[in-house]
Amino acid sequence: MLDLEVVPERSLGNEQWEFALGMPFSQAISVLQKHCRIIKNVQVLYSEQTPLSHDLILNLTQDGIKLLFDATNQRLKVIEVYDLSKVKLKYCGVHFNSQAIAPTIEQIDQSFGATHPGVYNPAEQLFHLNFRGLSFSFQLDSWNEAPKYEIPHGAMVKRMHIYTGNNLQETRAPAMPLACFLGNIFAECVDVLRDGAGPLGLKLRLLTAGCGPGVMADAKVRYLERSIFFGDSCQDVLGALGSPHKVFYKSEDKMKIHSPSPHKQVPSKCNDYFFNYFTLGVDILFDSTTHLVKKFVLHTNYPGHYNFNIYHRCDFKIPLVIKKEGTSSQTEDCILTTYSKWDQIQELLGHPMEKPVVLHRSSSANNTNPFGSTFCFGLQRMIFEVMQNNHIASVTLYGAPRTSSQARPESSASSH
Repeated sequence: MLDLEVVPERSLGNEQWEFALGMPFSQAISVLQKHCRIIKNVQVLYSEQTPLSHDLILNLTQDGIKLLFDATNQRLKVIEVYDLSKVKLKYCGVHFNSQAIAPTIEQIDQSFGATHPGVYNPAEQLFHLNFRGLSFSFQLDSWNEAPKYEIPHGAMVKRMHIYTGNNLQETRAPAMPLACFLGNIFAECVDVLRDGAGPLGLKLRLLTAGCGPGVMADAKVRYLERSIFFGDSCQDVLGALGSPHKVFYKSEDKMKIHSPSPHKQVPSKCNDYFFNYFTLGVDILFDSTTHLVKKFVLHTNYPGHYNFNIYHRCDFKIPLVIKKEGTSSQTEDCILTTYSKWDQIQELLGHPMEKPVVLHRSSSANNTNPFGSTFCFGLQRMIFEVMQNNHIASVTLYGAPRTSSQARPESSASSH
């Protein structure tokens, strides 16, 4: 049985690990994987058709704990303990729930002190006692009529929630805690830079925290802006973004068959290679001969996709200038985002002339893919990988290399 410390408005955990509000989904998964011998039977719950309308949930069924992640930013929003009989809980090092200590209203008063009167919810038959960043729900099955303010003596806690702020219903996932940066750099947003013909590159607003000896005492989140373009060298990219998490060499180009004259292409002695930036949600493809950027891949990290949880979600914006119908000169500005659906994109860009390329991913060790195929459509030097629920799994950008006349914008840095 897990023995965990409750920190209101912050976390649930022990000396070895913790689930902290604001923690990215992938880091919570890493905790579960590292301690898989202790924490077993974990379910991932999400809406297959409407993944943005419901929280992304990790359900620790053996321990009676649910971790609720915001569907949009995929950071931990609420920690719920829904079965207190399966876990030991303490506050400031003193147990208020264990096999020997029942979580009664008297025990909660003794451990946490006074707060505002409880609120009765007749639909749930639960009495909610709220502290800042922490609430307890008491079962009132045995009372015919609930009192207005005072929770009856002996009432037992049925559920506990840890969250940010004063209101569980209105709470939001906080910013990522400093302890979760772990020397990585994250993207707050990614703007696609374009001209009239198509994409030119990316402008990334990055988040990082100081790391190194003695830094954490005065650590704070730093914001950086960096731009990278088609035709940039490896050195340009490394200077802007730092080392990638992984370098992946393409063994073969499976899309080559769809080019106009695949049989005329001379086999390359070297392979193109990707820089994988998992915490940015971005891949950058370099040409094997020139070592210059030739493609960007932006990942949306929707649940139900084969690559889910490999990348953090890339919160991108792609600006478009659309000609208004019936006019030759009037235009309107539109923006495609990580959350745009394929039918919305087609309304703006028009329907592709060609049928999609069907992409069926599977590993070399296991040829099954429980999530099904995705469909790739090409429009305006962009390839949209579309899931079966109409959401975009990834966007691949390709274009002409930057000419020497195009100046690089200066990068800027600021602290917050």
